[in-house]
Amino acid sequence: MPGLEDEAFAKSVVYLCEHSARGALGLVINKPSDINLKSLFDKVELPLRRDDLVGIPVFHGGPVQTERGFVLHEAVYAGDAAPSEPVYASTMTIPGGLEMTTSKDVLEALSTGAGPRKVLVSLGYSAWGEGQLESELAENSWLTVDADISVIFDTPIEQRYAKALSLLGLEAWMLSPDAGHA
Repeated sequence: MPGLEDEAFAKSVVYLCEHSARGALGLVINKPSDINLKSLFDKVELPLRRDDLVGIPVFHGGPVQTERGFVLHEAVYAGDAAPSEPVYASTMTIPGGLEMTTSKDVLEALSTGAGPRKVLVSLGYSAWGEGQLESELAENSWLTVDADISVIFDTPIEQRYAKALSLLGLEAWMLSPDAGHA
């Protein structure tokens, strides 16, 4: 919501990857850093043989573990592997056809020219402890919308906030920075 003044989350679009009784984990998908994928691959000493990824920015995924990489990508299946078996180590399967991988093997696959076709790489993640996100939702700190992967992979970065709002039939000018309860 517009009244959320925390710099890490103001006008952020957060893709929730996991939400359970223990808490929630997500990645901010609309706040690029000054680092692009080519620079990141240089830092981890891997070539990047995917011209389509060279200039793509690395995102600020959130304020937690900002030195750690997270790759949000379309689900990838190896040959005869069952769709429920992730190809990469340390992969979380997310309903809706996405996976989040934290192991270097997905970067190694991308470096060879293979790997998932659609990727969003972030440093850091967003996390909420048990009941914290529910409390923030009750305080009207966040708007929620069903996930739409086209917002992540097909919408220009600067339009993602507006696109997410449009899924609710809203535009930014319609929102007041002062949340209330009816």
